Amino acid sequence: MTPKGNRVRALVYGDVDLNIIDGSAIWAQAMVQALHEAGVEVTFVLKAPVRTDRLVAPLEKLPGVTVRRLPEDATSSLTVEASAQLLTELDAAEPYDLAVVRGRRLAVRLTATPLAGRLWTYLTDVPQNVAELTGSLRGELAAVAKASRFLLCQTEELRCFLEGVLYKAAGKCVLFPPVVALPAGLEPAGEREPGTPLKLVYTGKFAPRWNTYEMTSLPRRLAAREVDTELHMIGDKIHNDRTDPGFSRRMRVALESTPGLVWHGGHPRAEAMRVTSGCDVGLSWRHSDLDASLELSTKVLEMGALGVPVVLNRTPMHENLLGAGYPLFANSEQEVVDVLAGAADPATYARARSSCLEAARDFTLEAAAGRLKRYLRQAFPPATEGARARTRIVVAGHDLKFFTRLLDHLRSLPGTEVRVDQWPALGKHDPEVSREMAEWADVVVCEWCGPNAVWYSEWLKKNGRPNQRLVVRLHRFELYGAWPGRLDIDAIDQVVCVSPHYADLTRKMTGWPAGKVTVIPNWVDDAQFGRAKLPGAEHHLGVIGMAPWRKRLDLAVDVLERLRRDDPRFTLFVKSKLPWDLPWIWNRSEERASFEALFRRIRRSPLLASGVVFDPAGPDVASWLRRVGFVLSTSDDESFHLAPAEGMASGAVPALLPWEGSDRIYDPRWIHEDPAAMAAAIAATVAEGRWEDEREQARAEVRRSYSLELVCDRWAELLTLSRDGAAGRTPTTCPAPAPSA
Repeated sequence: MTPKGNRVRALVYGDVDLNIIDGSAIWAQAMVQALHEAGVEVTFVLKAPVRTDRLVAPLEKLPGVTVRRLPEDATSSLTVEASAQLLTELDAAEPYDLAVVRGRRLAVRLTATPLAGRLWTYLTDVPQNVAELTGSLRGELAAVAKASRFLLCQTEELRCFLEGVLYKAAGKCVLFPPVVALPAGLEPAGEREPGTPLKLVYTGKFAPRWNTYEMTSLPRRLAAREVDTELHMIGDKIHNDRTDPGFSRRMRVALESTPGLVWHGGHPRAEAMRVTSGCDVGLSWRHSDLDASLELSTKVLEMGALGVPVVLNRTPMHENLLGAGYPLFANSEQEVVDVLAGAADPATYARARSSCLEAARDFTLEAAAGRLKRYLRQAFPPATEGARARTRIVVAGHDLKFFTRLLDHLRSLPGTEVRVDQWPALGKHDPEVSREMAEWADVVVCEWCGPNAVWYSEWLKKNGRPNQRLVVRLHRFELYGAWPGRLDIDAIDQVVCVSPHYADLTRKMTGWPAGKVTVIPNWVDDAQFGRAKLPGAEHHLGVIGMAPWRKRLDLAVDVLERLRRDDPRFTLFVKSKLPWDLPWIWNRSEERASFEALFRRIRRSPLLASGVVFDPAGPDVASWLRRVGFVLSTSDDESFHLAPAEGMASGAVPALLPWEGSDRIYDPRWIHEDPAAMAAAIAATVAEGRWEDEREQARAEVRRSYSLELVCDRWAELLTLSRDGAAGRTPTTCPAPAPSA
């Protein structure tokens, strides 16, 4: 959907109560603020009647933001059904460009409404381990993923989990971490003054698994360690727990009567942060049941931004945030007491404070608005310069897996309308459907130069309008088939190849006019792949796709064997379907024998048996690549080979053997003469400490040449220009990588 006016219009609804200051309410306020900063016109629909406008009032003052309150006589919050109906009615009255929603049940309900396709769904209330992901729940989440333009994920851990268990989520998951916006005039506190009481602070709800009752014993326990302590607790929501009926009363008594504890009650967020800024150490220590959580506490980030270091559980996510050496990790009450007693040391305190301040810088309102601007550019790209006002595009083919993101982009362009002629098999289609598509289209794109291209070229040659255009994308597979020879090249405006080598080969083998054959490379979603590497990645090699045999996994194993002779930390990860899962490969005796011999070699070798890991094929490549530091390409031949480019976008170093044309796609610096030279280069890169530098150079190269935005722009330019306009331009290409000096 294309915005009708100059500004994108967003509908925002969270299944949250803004009368209660907790992480979900703060998310709702921050989402509206970030969209406003990104230049979006926002309608924010409240779920509950306003009893206190501590969070609502600041939003109502923002220009371009409309807060839709419930009627004054409303006595209860909206149900899921009522909220879905209200959002649908608002959109019907004046359609919105996007709808940001939080809450799984609401998102599931909205998949069956006209808002489907425009949802930006913020997922938090989902199972965070495979055991809890039932079949019905998986189906619900798959429907949400299909109906969403983006799935907004709070953490990288949650994004990777969703992509791993829900393939429809791959490519749609984007990061939207918690947002920290300090109130005007509030700056990070200075260093703690030695000799003063240690002021601890907790803000949020009071609940058993949040260890809030256990926190009330800290002044007494620290006094026994001769640490003078004050505990400040902010919040007014005391949880009624079914498994512990006495918790609510016990918690209230402790808040009201514990020596050394000051209970501030509920406060507006700004006031709560001001109280926090006057304290020394924040508390976010929780029950171990929550250690596997894939959500990040907003309070931790707020305290960090205020210069107040936080005591919190040691988990992989928290280590990634603050570093494994952060001094205030604690996983038990005794450890909490120990680290707080140690925080009296000025050097320890300063180190913890610095780590929290540094971590919080990535979660500012400005950073959130910047992320949203990138997603908005992707969802609502500008029109191509010189494009005609209206372009009707048909994409025809049997397998569109290499065209999916291009389809998303074309559908989002102003003035374009896109239809898909989905052929059920390579040579099977409904001629009547294809005829209707051809009559309607201004431009037809045939993905694969197969029977689809033959049919459309023949039909348009006989029946096409003078201004209609036909573009065919040719892959390696078709070039060696009979179809190019059956094409009427006079009916085709442009043949697109994915690499310069195959463009030259196409011209040579077909005799087609040079001007009709151009290069637009495969795209790499560099933003999706740009994720933090996991520890040890520099010793991990990756191969994506091992079949057919010409992919030459055996040569990658040769590389690994040489590396493990000197350093057993090197490991080869192979993400691929196994050859016996592909009948067209496994039924070939030569292929089968070659693979069987390779597997025997790996199993029987002391060096290799524990050094090769096979992972299932799937679209979750971006999350899989987090563990990989070098991506290998050892094929006998390729038309482009996307795996090294995806690896480069992820921050891995590419390592290629010299298949024909590789040096016209990738910088020759990454290409090695044989497995021995490849292994030596990898070992030297790690041993000499050059891995970080080289992976940054590789990432910069792929962004220059093959980024999704760049390739989408080239396709948009090719397809949205009129026939005359396209003919008057230089054939569309993307810049090849500049050779290294």
